[in-house]
Amino acid sequence: MPRVAAVLPPREGFAPDRAGAVGLLVRRLARADPATTVFGGPQPVAPFPDVRFEPVPPARFLPLNANHRYAFAVARRLRSLRPDLVEVYNRPDIALALAWLLPRTPICLNLQNDPQGMRHARTPRQRARLLHRLARVFCASNFLRCRLMEGAGTSPRLDPVVIHNSLDLAALPPPRPREPLILFAGRIVRDKGPDSFVAACAEVLPQLPGWRAEMIGADRFGPNSPDTEFAREIRIAAERAGVRPLGYRDHESVLQAMSCASIVVVPSRWQEPFGLVALEALACGAALICSDRGGLREVGGDVAVYADPDDPAAVAATILALARDPARVASLARAGCERARLFDVPVIAARLAAARQEVLDAASG
Repeated sequence: MPRVAAVLPPREGFAPDRAGAVGLLVRRLARADPATTVFGGPQPVAPFPDVRFEPVPPARFLPLNANHRYAFAVARRLRSLRPDLVEVYNRPDIALALAWLLPRTPICLNLQNDPQGMRHARTPRQRARLLHRLARVFCASNFLRCRLMEGAGTSPRLDPVVIHNSLDLAALPPPRPREPLILFAGRIVRDKGPDSFVAACAEVLPQLPGWRAEMIGADRFGPNSPDTEFAREIRIAAERAGVRPLGYRDHESVLQAMSCASIVVVPSRWQEPFGLVALEALACGAALICSDRGGLREVGGDVAVYADPDDPAAVAATILALARDPARVASLARAGCERARLFDVPVIAARLAAARQEVLDAASG
């Protein structure tokens, strides 16, 4: 089994109550592949105990930015580990630095966000250079792959490949009786559309006796998230609308809430790179309402209901129609659980292993 080094962004959380989407994804994939060692910045609490984790403080006394000092420190560790392949998550500049520092080791980049907003990948010329300098790029969605290739006009040795994000379906909470609950779970920032959710619930809750609505999330991941002005405004608006704002909850608590909610709403305004919350809602058996932006349709397919997040009245009408049609809610929930099987860890891990092997074959050929 090839030895893989998975390199996190230097500030990425990789511990219970600290990990965001990238940290949780890497943990799932590392658990599926015991030959993987995860490298990341020092954690303020004990990291996940079920995978090999190497904390790497950035190198000191180098006239470089923080990411490059981190890359130098990671390269020093990798020279002793001698992995067969290095996979850098979400940092093109770190991937390029490691490709320069470790020229005999295949360096891959795993994109979880839009590359056109990243250092060393913003312009078509930079993306073309990235494709030629790295062994391969893995993209969490076809949306991200298209953004990577846009204007690059190049044919790398190995084409970028879509490796969707995964869930460990066996680790999800057991099925529970559905409650008349409408749920939002995500960061309380404008891009995620919590204001659209609150406005929609303000309209529908008076028309749905017995139903309730809740919001889980804060400005950032973690119990110490700052209470921003936007978050305070949303909390006040939610309380007026009859929506219960629960603030930050750990990942297990979010999944527990999804496992009993009838409807989960993901009204993202921004172009979601993938849509992990949407996938979790499907896997937990909730009917999903989401926007049709970025990679969300790749997740929801034909088992989600789509609504424009910039039109709260349309979101409200969609919620109301579902809440009044329990048979359709149940049908969507069953179809969503079935679709979520496409993203189960063993399925995605096997696809990733095959893509990595292609890299190793190309490097040795």
